[in-house]
Amino acid sequence: MTDEQPEDETVGRSGAGALVCVVLLVLTVGQLLVATFFASGLEQFEDKGFGARLVLYPVMMLTVPAIWWLTTKRRDDPPWAAFAWIMLPFLVDVTGNTLNLYDAVGWWDDANHFVNWMFLGLGAGLLITRGPARPRWEIVLLVAGVGAIMAIFWEIGEYYAFIRGGTELDTAYTDTLGDEVLGTLGALTAGVITAVRQRR
Repeated sequence: MTDEQPEDETVGRSGAGALVCVVLLVLTVGQLLVATFFASGLEQFEDKGFGARLVLYPVMMLTVPAIWWLTTKRRDDPPWAAFAWIMLPFLVDVTGNTLNLYDAVGWWDDANHFVNWMFLGLGAGLLITRGPARPRWEIVLLVAGVGAIMAIFWEIGEYYAFIRGGTELDTAYTDTLGDEVLGTLGALTAGVITAVRQRR
């Protein structure tokens, strides 16, 4: 009886983790469908590449789980918490557009880049620390480095999706630099949190 209890608890946590990831995906895709096909005329959705997001966001949300599933040998203990942290920023971003927070709240975009990259970094940190123990400084640098790379590629994607030739082109350079710095700082914060958590 006692031997079966830890396995039951693991199965329960795994089921709950899978459900959280499914909810994050459904809420994100649902809002993208509304923005693309039913409310595309609203100001918060205009010229923001929601057609491309409808394709790319689900793909990016599922990329890490797919890589894990294809490369791992032990599939009975998926890192659902890591997957959820990585998927969460996409929901936050889409919800911010749905609620028109990017245009209505001046600091939302900056906060979004910092906090969302902290979420991404927490997910990356959970994946990084699943392997052999690493020095704290190495964890911090790995998580911050992954976050910085993601911030660069994100800004490249934004440029090609809706900035080039758009109304935001004049301020794009300053905004891009600021977003990359905030994203890297968010990931660095996640790296510190991950390192302290592993230490404890």
